[in-house]
Amino acid sequence: MWLVIAVGSAVLFGLAGWWMKASQMNGGDNTTLLLGLYASGTAGFAVHASLAGSWPALGDWRIWLAGAIIGAGSAWGNAVFMKALAYGPASLTSPLTNLNIAAVVAMSVLLYDEPLGIAEAAGIALLFAAVILISIRRHEPLTIREKRWFAYVALAIVLFSFRNGGLKVTGELGLADTPILLVGYALSLLWFAAAGMIRQRRLRNETSAERGLSDSALRTGMRYGLLAGLFSYAGLQLYAVALQTGKANLAAPIFATNSLVVAAGAIIVYRERLTRTQWLAFACMIAGLAVIRL
Repeated sequence: MWLVIAVGSAVLFGLAGWWMKASQMNGGDNTTLLLGLYASGTAGFAVHASLAGSWPALGDWRIWLAGAIIGAGSAWGNAVFMKALAYGPASLTSPLTNLNIAAVVAMSVLLYDEPLGIAEAAGIALLFAAVILISIRRHEPLTIREKRWFAYVALAIVLFSFRNGGLKVTGELGLADTPILLVGYALSLLWFAAAGMIRQRRLRNETSAERGLSDSALRTGMRYGLLAGLFSYAGLQLYAVALQTGKANLAAPIFATNSLVVAAGAIIVYRERLTRTQWLAFACMIAGLAVIRL
């Protein structure tokens, strides 16, 4: 059952990424997109906490500390990742930042003594290959001339490790995952709300024509961000359940394949044509899941 939950978490979180891509394709503003994402995501976790009766857990200071760390990993990780893309190719940036999953796997095996068989190790390797291959684009220069790119990528790996691995740590400590994610998303919402206010002040100095274009981008970003947040909530909530009911050293690599959902959506909706390398990524994902299931 945990395998179904883990795959479901990857699919739902991947759909969140898909709505983010749709925003980009339609000229949405990135800051407003993330503001909308964390707004609806926070609302999702709040409703979930109400239904589960986990609001009293917010009286535990450990929930707030864990939520702050995981929230920082999510919000600042996304911000740093976008900075890295500005200085280097996506073909290297995306797969390298996904190395945070390797840290989660290592932590699960070394710190929590989760067993890792030969078949499971082979499945993890295939999933890692899928995540790397899906990011490769032809005709994209791979030479890095800006040293800041290396710092941004390294920082993104660390921050995303706090997000993806933090839930494993809190689960081992017996802390409820929903209140932690609620705190994390709420704090991220405040962060991007502040960034949005700063942006609005800057827009006041623009001409009316520029302001009209900006307003359109803001509305598009908010609309798709709200949709992305709902799927982000659902995906992370299932990921937390998968970590508790299964092995983190398997659930984490499965969750990392959410990027393949974005690629599948691009094929179906935008008629994008993938390379043979990227089709191989899908084959690796299917083979990896099959091997893990065995």
